[in-house]
Amino acid sequence: MNRASLDQTSNRFELLVQSVTDYAIYMLDPTGLVISWNAGARRFKGYEAEEILGQHFSRFYTPEDQAAGIPAIALYTAEHEGRFEAEGWRVRNDGSRFWATVVIDPIRDADGLLLGFAKVTRDLTERRAAQEALRESEERFRMLVQSVTDYAIYMLDPVGTITSWNLGAERFKGYKAHEILGQNFARFYSEEDRIAGLPSRALHTAATEGRFEAEGWRIRKDGTRFWAHVVLDPVRDDGGRLIGFAKITRDLTERMEAQKALDEARDAIVQTQKMDAIGKLTGGVAHDFNNLLAVIVGSLDLARQRLASGGDITRYLDNAMTAAERGATLTQRMLAFARKQELKLQRVDCVGLVRGMAELLRTTLGAAVAIEPRFPTTLPAAHADPAQLELALLNLAVNARDAMPKGGRIVIDAAEVDIVESRRPDLQPGAYVRLSVIDEGEGMDAATLERAREPFFTTKGVGKGTGLGLSMVHGFAQQCGGSLTIFSEVGKGTTVSLWLPVAEQDIGAPLIAQLDENPPETIPLVILAVDDDDLVLTNTAGMLEDLGHTVFQASSAEDALRILERGDVDLVVTDHAMPGMTGAQLADAIETLRPDLPVIIITGFAELPPHASRRPRLDKPFRQAELATVVACAGRDAAARRLLSAADAIHPHL
Repeated sequence: MNRASLDQTSNRFELLVQSVTDYAIYMLDPTGLVISWNAGARRFKGYEAEEILGQHFSRFYTPEDQAAGIPAIALYTAEHEGRFEAEGWRVRNDGSRFWATVVIDPIRDADGLLLGFAKVTRDLTERRAAQEALRESEERFRMLVQSVTDYAIYMLDPVGTITSWNLGAERFKGYKAHEILGQNFARFYSEEDRIAGLPSRALHTAATEGRFEAEGWRIRKDGTRFWAHVVLDPVRDDGGRLIGFAKITRDLTERMEAQKALDEARDAIVQTQKMDAIGKLTGGVAHDFNNLLAVIVGSLDLARQRLASGGDITRYLDNAMTAAERGATLTQRMLAFARKQELKLQRVDCVGLVRGMAELLRTTLGAAVAIEPRFPTTLPAAHADPAQLELALLNLAVNARDAMPKGGRIVIDAAEVDIVESRRPDLQPGAYVRLSVIDEGEGMDAATLERAREPFFTTKGVGKGTGLGLSMVHGFAQQCGGSLTIFSEVGKGTTVSLWLPVAEQDIGAPLIAQLDENPPETIPLVILAVDDDDLVLTNTAGMLEDLGHTVFQASSAEDALRILERGDVDLVVTDHAMPGMTGAQLADAIETLRPDLPVIIITGFAELPPHASRRPRLDKPFRQAELATVVACAGRDAAARRLLSAADAIHPHL
């Protein structure tokens, strides 16, 4: 290359260097004097070329670095090692400092003679400030995490190895950082959880679903357990690669123990309330039953004395029967309250039913109370159980009488009401029969009215009522698909209304106003009666024998099966609630042995299993007419089969 070309290249290179503003690029002679200066150097350091050329480069260093001989070390290193590179504080012309990265390279001629140094400097103040801010942020975050003692916060690598540990983790789990770092977090789980693979499942769930959260027992260093709430989150880099997990654990042992203590206290309170309710129920029911038993025992005792002297005992027997029927009514109240009285829902002529109760109401309420019915010309049939509806109306009438200690008037009102959408939250839209019992008594204040439908609540004093009346009526109305409302004002009386759904039209179904107590024609049968109570068994057998049937008796289901193996019977009448084998189970066993043998199940309430409800049943207490009806219906086919068998025996070829 000729001299002109070389000069031209040198000029282009100088122009290139001079145009660079992001780097300070300049030359030093072998002793460190500045011999060239570019635009970047002027921008970074604040010196014009004429101010700095010929000056020693050590002036760019801080006084501390100058005192330590750093400039001389830099030149010596570059000369003898071929390069010097470092970062540090440098000083501008105005005395301010900036953070710089510095590279110094030696410049030699073709013979290796040192001609000077090339120095390149870059201002990294902003980057260093950002890094320092990040470092400070990370340090603050580290200090924050480390200072948290209510939560165990630590990091795991992708396979569950612990890589960080805070004070909360140390407090909960009992491990110092140097004891646990590098260990797998599975050691905190119980042996059964590790065998079940819970630790690895937690990592997998967090990695695939973005989060794992659970509660469970964890193990401390000393082997004790604590109840922990755990959250596990995946940690990923900017490229989405999983680099570990963040795990937060909280010790909830105290909270769980407190909740357990609270639950136990609540259970104790509920048990106390139950016992209080049972006490109230027992007191009220015992009072009522003692009155009834006094009538029954006294009437039968008088009947026995009069019978011995040949006197008429009809009045005493009637008294005993009336008291027993009232006892059955009281039992039905309790069963209705317990929702264990099976309802026989059907179409009911409410007007006819109330008229049929007229004599019962007059006898029960006494002469001081006048009953005034108010019925419309036409009233559709209600969907209800007629027997339970009678009981409900009787209850309401008795309550109305008790609210008028000096006597008065009770109005029984009926009307058809259409309920539209959203008008009554307690009723579905549709047509209802509203039966109201209205008294002119003392009425109830707001507090009493609020509690009127509560079980066992009564204003009649200790031992004067069970508090089941309104609760039973309310339950009955709801079971029918209706509701109960109460309106009362102190001094102005009370109106209690039963809302019953209007029955669907069914031309073939007769309206039920009262039970038919006329027994059907009796066909003599051979009957096996089964009951574990000897008194009840003797009474049932006596009723059946009085109806003209032949009766065998068994005191248990096992005895009944043995009797069936020895002889033939037309019908089995069995109690349900028997020890060992229930009546329903006995019926199942008989069905296996004799599929054609009918079984009637007698029960105190609707506790029969679902499959047994298809069999004939008789509810306790029952009268002879009711027993005769169910026996006649169940035994009619059995008697027909027996007659056919007898005919075949006489005329085998017919």
